Parts: sequence; C-alpha cells; structure tokens
Amino acid sequence: MGDEVYAGWEEIYRDNVDRVYRTLFAKLGNRADAEDLTTEVFLAALRPLRVAAPVGQVRAYLLATARTVLAGHWRRTLGREITTLDDERVEIAFTEQGGLPDQPDRVAAILAELPERYRKVLRLRFLEGCSVKEAAEELGVSVGNVKVLQHRALRQAARLAEGTQP
Repeated sequence: MGDEVYAGWEEIYRDNVDRVYRTLFAKLGNRADAEDLTTEVFLAALRPLRVAAPVGQVRAYLLATARTVLAGHWRRTLGREITTLDDERVEIAFTEQGGLPDQPDRVAAILAELPERYRKVLRLRFLEGCSVKEAAEELGVSVGNVKVLQHRALRQAARLAEGTQP
C-alpha cells in the first residue's frame, strides 16, 4: 500500500464504499441509516480529500470522516454530544437509563399526548422494532411517508419531553 495512489474519485469510491458502509453498519445496525451516512461521508470528503494522497492516508481520512458523520448522527438522534466512538461507550449511551427509574412512565405519558398517527409510527418503529418498510405496510402508506411521520413524531415527542422533565 505504501506510496500507491488512487487514479481518481471513482477508484477511491469503489475501493472504500464497502469498507465505510460496513464500519457504519456495525455501529448502527440499521441498513438504511448506514447507507445514508455512507453517502454523507463521501460527500463530506469530496472537497477536502486529496486524490493524490497515498491509499493509506485516503482510507484513514475516510474513517475519520465516518466517525465525525456518525457522531453528528448520534448527536441529532440521541440529542446529546458523543465525542468518543469506542464500542463500550456507544453501548452505554444506547442502554443506560440515565438515572431515570420512571422512564417507561415518561415514555407512555409522552406517547399519550401525541396524535394517533405519530403514536402508531413510533410504536411500530421503536417499540416493536419494525423496519420502515414494515411500518409502511402496517400503516398503509409509502416508505417516504413513514419517514416523514417518524421525523415529525420524534420532533414533537422531543418537545413534549422537554416540557415534562422535572
């Protein structure tokens, strides 16, 4: 690998897209998000990445960009800053109760305040673990509509959660 360089962007993409995708999928466990974030990684790297850089440097840069994109994704979806990406801390961030023993009650209270469609999409996606496609079939709407409903439901739930915190 030493001084070897890529011929151009197409070669960089073809050689690294699977590597970046697998890295993101391993952290997310969600194909759709891993695909979206893989696209974000290459778009973010497009301008600053030097095509003439050695292969090892290109791969290292893409991995660093993937970490940054992933951290931004978690910050947006979890609503908190995550600055390290080691597996132990990621697992803690997704499983810790945060010292809130009444969390199931809070979730139920927030869901009860949401409109029926929002409540149903969140129940399907997050409580029953349905994929976007499965939720779309259950709701009788398109995949795109489920994504929009989920986004709006999460935003409204977050606003409600802010108002219900002690």
